[in-house]
Amino acid sequence: MPKMKTKKSAAKRLKVTGTGKYRHYKAGSRHLMTTSKNSKRKRRLGKDGEIKSTELKRIKGCLPYGLK
Repeated sequence: MPKMKTKKSAAKRLKVTGTGKYRHYKAGSRHLMTTSKNSKRKRRLGKDGEIKSTELKRIKGCLPYGLK
């Protein structure tokens, strides 16, 4: 059986914490940071989001050998 390929798009967008949870970067923090977004929203966009448990099976299928 051949090796499974890693979905590179998922590998670039996710990271694993020390406890094994998957984290992702939040959308919406690229531009328009000075005009239309308040400080609370910008502060929360800077933090990583956690992958939901319902999505975890699909994510692990994209990363068969995990992340480095």
